[in-house]
Amino acid sequence: MPPGVFPERSAQWLWEEMQGQSKIDFSQSSPDTLYAEISGAWQIDSHLPDPAGLLSRLEADPRVKSVIVDAHNLGGWDSSFLTFIRTISNECRKRNISLTIQGLPEGIRRLLHLASVVPEQKTASPKKKRKPFLYMVGESAVSFVTSIVQMLSFIGEATLSLVNFLLGRARFRRIDLLLFIEECGADSLPIVTLISVLVGLILAFVGAVQLKLFGAQIYVANLVAIAMAREMGALMTGIIMSGRIGAAYAAQLGSMQVNEEIDALTTMGISPMDFLVLPRLLAMVLMMPLLTLYSDLLGIMGGAIVGVGMMDITFVQYFTQTQATLDLTNISLGLSKAGIYAIIIALSGCMRGMQSGRSAAAVGEATTSAVVTAIVGIIVTDGIFAVLCDALGI
Repeated sequence: MPPGVFPERSAQWLWEEMQGQSKIDFSQSSPDTLYAEISGAWQIDSHLPDPAGLLSRLEADPRVKSVIVDAHNLGGWDSSFLTFIRTISNECRKRNISLTIQGLPEGIRRLLHLASVVPEQKTASPKKKRKPFLYMVGESAVSFVTSIVQMLSFIGEATLSLVNFLLGRARFRRIDLLLFIEECGADSLPIVTLISVLVGLILAFVGAVQLKLFGAQIYVANLVAIAMAREMGALMTGIIMSGRIGAAYAAQLGSMQVNEEIDALTTMGISPMDFLVLPRLLAMVLMMPLLTLYSDLLGIMGGAIVGVGMMDITFVQYFTQTQATLDLTNISLGLSKAGIYAIIIALSGCMRGMQSGRSAAAVGEATTSAVVTAIVGIIVTDGIFAVLCDALGI
């Protein structure tokens, strides 16, 4: 009870919870001053008084302009008491009521000071100011030129690493090369098998619908064989490997970048290009042409399913026509594309992985960028091949 408070001139209200362990005694020495005495243990495992008790007193008596909180009799406390004081302080500030707190422990005073110094985090992010159009164009141009320079630099380093390999100076583990060959080759067979058969079926079915109008169903075999050998075998295999192997390369190297393993290799004097990029590049270049041949064969088999099953063509006729159509030029063209696609996929995956930032989000972005870069590179290269073949009459 503060000095000057007389029982005959003031009313007392007792609000008690949890069998008297923590309580607040209210009294008024004058109509405009509310006195609150806090006692007992205020801990989170206790049933604590609600701040609404004090707030209801303020709402019930609008004459109150000052609140005095006395915490001299406070027992044990934790963050729940700090939250209680902060709630009362905020409400008093909203109502323009003066708040005085007496007898607070030193720890609570420091925490209250810290809470008042650190601003609350706003949930809504501030609106970003829109950049001028010319600024965005210039920024995009600079970013594009920078990415081109980085890409050329990476290709140059990969070329030097390949030269070191041919000269016997490259340092990498042979077991890694075998593991990457298995990943690019045997482990990729199921998905390549499925896609190749379906592509052959689709090509044969679309061609058969048109050729049937002219009674030229036998040429379905020619269409499927040439399309698979020249274009679709290498193209579909390249897209499959971009999503499967290119993304895996980017994720692996990006994770190593996050864990600073690439920096550790550099510190030990081991070239990351030789140790990490070269075996992945060699494995892809070795396996991609073989997968393309496998894809060509399965595509032709898929076309045979439609030709023999729907077009009344015998199995012997279909493969005789296929054998007469295919020549070394068509097969070599498809394999040449496959080799170049392999280089594009491996370099795209490794480059984006090596350029990855040092966070989980950056690894995801690098993986996505690797797939997009590889597929765009494959399509552009295929278009260049189409123009060259037309110019050369192949």
